[in-house]
Amino acid sequence: MRRTRAQVVLEFIREWLRKAEADLRAAEYLLALEQDDYFAVAFHAQQAAEKFLKALLVCYQIPFPKTHDIQRLLQLAATMDASVEQELSTAAFLTPFGVEFRYPGGETASREVAQRCLQEAERVRDGVLRRVRNACSGEG
Repeated sequence: MRRTRAQVVLEFIREWLRKAEADLRAAEYLLALEQDDYFAVAFHAQQAAEKFLKALLVCYQIPFPKTHDIQRLLQLAATMDASVEQELSTAAFLTPFGVEFRYPGGETASREVAQRCLQEAERVRDGVLRRVRNACSGEG
């Protein structure tokens, strides 16, 4: 059976959302462990937010470059829905944890910073899922 373009798009959105949820679960799990450096929590939170936003961009049919820049992804999404950037602008705080802080000599993350990262990723998830349900639910 041939799938329609809308079905293919919806499956691609679901795949981005599955990957994002996996990163979010990893961040939650890692936050529960006693550690000296909670960088891995912040990293997975950034990755989750990035993937949630990319799912939204697929839903809106907005092409995006290979980037880890949360602010850039928000700006792209805002071309279809200005409220995205307004509502989720503080998530740009996550960007450095996906790029600059990954390597030795980079910053460390305290438990408090990691908690903030996780909260930002959850806010992105909630905002994206609400929009995906509203904009893309009829595409199956």
